[in-house]
Amino acid sequence: MTPRVSSLSHPIASFTPAAGAAGATAAVKLSFSTTARCSHSPFPAAAASSLKLLQSSPRILLSQSKKSLSCVAARSGFRGGVLVTKCSASKEQLKSAKEDIKELLRTQFCHPILVRLGWHDAGTHNKNIEEWPQRGGANGSLRFEVELKHGANAGLVNALKLIEPIKEKYPDITFADLFQLASATAIEEAGGPKIPMRYGRVDASAPEQCPEEGRLPDAGPPSPADHLREVFYRMGLNDKEIVALSGAHTLGRSRPERSGWGKPVTKYTKDGPGAPGGQSWTVQWLKFDNSYFKDIKWSEDEDLLVLPTDAALFDDPSFKVYAEKYAEDQEAFFKDYAEAHAKLSDLGAKFDPPEGFSLDEGPVPEKFVAAKYSSGKRELSEAMKQKIRAEYEGLGGSPNKPLPTNYFLNIIIVIGVLAILTALAGN
Repeated sequence: MTPRVSSLSHPIASFTPAAGAAGATAAVKLSFSTTARCSHSPFPAAAASSLKLLQSSPRILLSQSKKSLSCVAARSGFRGGVLVTKCSASKEQLKSAKEDIKELLRTQFCHPILVRLGWHDAGTHNKNIEEWPQRGGANGSLRFEVELKHGANAGLVNALKLIEPIKEKYPDITFADLFQLASATAIEEAGGPKIPMRYGRVDASAPEQCPEEGRLPDAGPPSPADHLREVFYRMGLNDKEIVALSGAHTLGRSRPERSGWGKPVTKYTKDGPGAPGGQSWTVQWLKFDNSYFKDIKWSEDEDLLVLPTDAALFDDPSFKVYAEKYAEDQEAFFKDYAEAHAKLSDLGAKFDPPEGFSLDEGPVPEKFVAAKYSSGKRELSEAMKQKIRAEYEGLGGSPNKPLPTNYFLNIIIVIGVLAILTALAGN
């Protein structure tokens, strides 16, 4: 039987072998790495030894040192009977971690697998489930063996190994925040748009809190468009966001020996970077741009990969509107992608503080000066000017037409009559 590919490939396409296939190897997630360190061998051969280190226990994976464990314990607590791990990292720590991630990307060229890491942690969200962490989403649960072994996540153990030193260096940063920070930074460093991210996500604390397998999409279902909607609508995303997020396929490549999709090597992948081989969606598969939509639209290059869910973007009438737009307008694609990526990274997350916080410095609030508001000439706000103008025009006036003279005359007459009546009543 042929393996299936999740449409949440590179970032959006996860590869799962058909259940029960005779002699089939364990599920292998599509590798989008670009160096020996980022390149993944078939799951059982390359990752089995690493998985032995991942224990199905409430212990936080990759934080095996006493220092890390003590930090985790210090910021953990019970809420409603559920152990949660709070975010106690400062903006400065997250900014420093972002710089370390940038250096990792510059040396390892592992942009695609880090994008996948964030996407697959957040992509399990179910908008129909209110309780946290049962609703899934960006809660760091992907670090646990039970979820890491889901077919759609095969190979992501290598992504965890890549960011392990950063997690150990900044133990106060939650896994949920670190996964999303790495994903957004990878997009930006590949030439993509700046993602309006917020941080402060709380970590799920035990493997029992992991979502069930099957929440991530496939790329080769019988009805690709219907399948995409079924999965992404469940997350709370719409058609525009589905198409925009699909554009991240501009990064990465597929290896048929691991996924059953793509060519062993093409003219675009034979020299790497990193381990050569596989088939990419685009010519420059480490550059984030709108070439994915252009290449899918024309489909003239046999060395470029087109999955069933890729083709659906131009086959389905609703998807096609956005796919055509993004193929012609990269600026529009970048804008919509940034918004969709930020929304995806928040799905299902619990924030501490509840509103989260941004790493970007906002404008400095103006210092309050009492005299400025209690005396002297004051300029009316634009809103107040518009209100006065509307009332003025409602009475028959306009910027170029003063109110009729008889209007004021009538007012004077009414006031005079009232004054006379008041005087007579007094007498």
